[in-house]
Amino acid sequence: MITLRLSSELEKDIENIAKSAGITKSELVRKSLIEYVSKYQFKNAWDLGKDLFGKYKSGKTNLSTSSHTIFREKLRKKDYLAI
Repeated sequence: MITLRLSSELEKDIENIAKSAGITKSELVRKSLIEYVSKYQFKNAWDLGKDLFGKYKSGKTNLSTSSHTIFREKLRKKDYLAI
């Protein structure tokens, strides 16, 4: 349970909106908080990027196991690495 102190103006607004919507003040506040909280729920890295993972393909199937070698080859081709 939560107890709030509201300005008389805000309380009157809540009362008027609840009355016009045909719901209780508690229900209005509950629904408002649910909507507010849902906008600010943090997503994990997977949820944020799942639409992008695997979207672009390089055609190479060994990137996860040979990334170091591939990177060194790219540097060697650009003359950044003299090894």
